[in-house]
Amino acid sequence: MLQLQLLRTQKDHVIDRLKVKNVGDLSVVDSVLALDEERRKVQTENDDFLAKINTASKEIGKLMASGNKDEAEKMKADVAAYKESTKVLGENLAKLEKQQHDELVKLPNLPHESVPLGKTPEENEVVRMGNNIPVLYDGAVPHWDLAKKYTLIDFELGNKITGAGFPVYVNKGARLQRGLINYFLDFNTEAGYIEHQVPHMVNGDSAYATGQLPDKEGQMYHVTVDDFYMIPTAEVPVTNIYRDTIVKENELPIKLTAFSQCYRREAGSYGKDVRGLNRLHQFDKVEIVQFSHPSTSYNALDEMVMHVEKLIQSMNMPYRILRLCGGDMSFASALTYDFEVFSTAQQRWLEVSSVSNFETFQTNRAKVRYKDESGKTQLVHSLNGSSLALPRILACLLENNQTEDGIKIPEVLVPFVGFDMIK
Repeated sequence: MLQLQLLRTQKDHVIDRLKVKNVGDLSVVDSVLALDEERRKVQTENDDFLAKINTASKEIGKLMASGNKDEAEKMKADVAAYKESTKVLGENLAKLEKQQHDELVKLPNLPHESVPLGKTPEENEVVRMGNNIPVLYDGAVPHWDLAKKYTLIDFELGNKITGAGFPVYVNKGARLQRGLINYFLDFNTEAGYIEHQVPHMVNGDSAYATGQLPDKEGQMYHVTVDDFYMIPTAEVPVTNIYRDTIVKENELPIKLTAFSQCYRREAGSYGKDVRGLNRLHQFDKVEIVQFSHPSTSYNALDEMVMHVEKLIQSMNMPYRILRLCGGDMSFASALTYDFEVFSTAQQRWLEVSSVSNFETFQTNRAKVRYKDESGKTQLVHSLNGSSLALPRILACLLENNQTEDGIKIPEVLVPFVGFDMIK
């Protein structure tokens, strides 16, 4: 959530940056500020009455002590009237605060100055590319055919048990999943990220803190009986570990990693993008999260990007890094880099990771703070990234390493899966 003080003092700047994100209804900014002005007037009036009550209460005590009971009783009647006024003003104040909050949460995070202009994914900026795209043998096929040929993934069985988008991994397909998860976690912990196991369901406060609510409620599975949400990513529970916490400045940066299954309704998805592992309702992902000092958060973002890049390089996958344009960024992000790997059999790029700096947008909601040298409480910056999402990594691993004799396993993964070839 944007900080209200920013809107008060830099309205024009806020509007200019929101235009980069292609926000259509900028009247929300004026609505928030109008409600803020009205709220402050009511607050001032209420404070005046409270001050009168405080002064009168002290005076009543003096009058009673001096035996001037009539005057004291008259002043008590005034205090009663003041209290009735504060009751009405308090109710009005609560109403205005809710109205202002409901308007404020409609505004997305402001994009960083380096975010390119654009409305569609085609306008994202390619930062760099790495590893060569392999040349496959004649007769190479996409991963869904390989999964069937080598009995690795049963899409029909998942459809029977649950529905489309819930695959069942079998034999070496299941072993590959487990091996990839362990490799990704080990890679992250060796870089200083502390591993956590977190719940796969969160309450509304947690979903609100990371920006899933009220923006993405239609994309999450909602357990209505208990009012829990199935997590779309481990980012949600991991970030909430520090909700309502004041950390020590010298503890920053805080680096966390976690594996979780992710649950996404993916409402409205259709066509070639959803075939095989390309788009699922349930999938595995390893996440990295950092809480950073505001002065170093963009250095932390660069570090996270390089970390994910090294992870993809280690598996010898052809990749490219994109800086997302304003129109393709998430609601909460200030700057996002996407990683895509090339699916040689499908002849297309597939997204496997997003690495983002949210600055104070999440921590303002979650109240994750630190005390600076002067003792003043400040908001930390939060960042997160996929390290990595498994489905499309597995798709490209199978497709790009297929040969006429079978599927070769990248050397770095062999100790984690226990085999070097799928035949």
